[in-house]
Amino acid sequence: MRNYYIAGNWKMHKTRAEAAALAGELVSGLKDGKHKYLVAPSFTLLETVAPLVKGTNIRLGAQNMAAEEQGAHTGETSVLQLKDLGVQTVILGHSERRHLYKEDDALINKKVKLALQHGLEAILCIGELLEEREAGKAEAVCERQTVKGLEGIPASSLSGIVLAYEPVWAIGTGKTATPEDADAIHACVRNVIAKLYGQAEADKIIIQYGGSVKADNAARLMSKENIDGALVGGAALKAESFVPIAKFG
Repeated sequence: MRNYYIAGNWKMHKTRAEAAALAGELVSGLKDGKHKYLVAPSFTLLETVAPLVKGTNIRLGAQNMAAEEQGAHTGETSVLQLKDLGVQTVILGHSERRHLYKEDDALINKKVKLALQHGLEAILCIGELLEEREAGKAEAVCERQTVKGLEGIPASSLSGIVLAYEPVWAIGTGKTATPEDADAIHACVRNVIAKLYGQAEADKIIIQYGGSVKADNAARLMSKENIDGALVGGAALKAESFVPIAKFG
């Protein structure tokens, strides 16, 4: 039985004071929640948020990390630095990293391996552009990103992987894939995992949906067989919008 996993990606928002206030509200609002939860603040906010969520049912996540452990990489943040701050999970391959910052599958795969090597949970994001969906290539794109993102990762490490399907055209646009469309891609990705690792692993892996998730569509999305949670963007920036999503149903 897969447990629902609701994650909030704060992206490039919040000052330290604002982050502390939101974290406090979420700790209070989710203390009786029955699902798995995560918040991913900006790098500059991790030290502020870490002690507020420590010991609660909310995991601390980072939005990205460098592909190298340490060294002369100006402007990057290493896995060692993240662990030092208490980070438990890192989001990798987010569509904004892929398309705005030109991260390719090979780089993302390297980051996933490094995260796992250091005991971090990795949320591997996949998803197609609008033109790819309109060309009938959505499943092929998601299959490629899944296969390439997991290349060289053994089944024994798969428990540290979460997948997040985020159709790029639905992120921050107000557009949402229908629950049926989203579930179809999730089912496709689960079949990819079955081909790579066997059906037992496919049945266990968590696949989140990301793309304009809101309180009024969360329950319908989560009701689908292959959707196991949400990677929430804009609605994660306020407790009054994130808590109802996180405690859907």
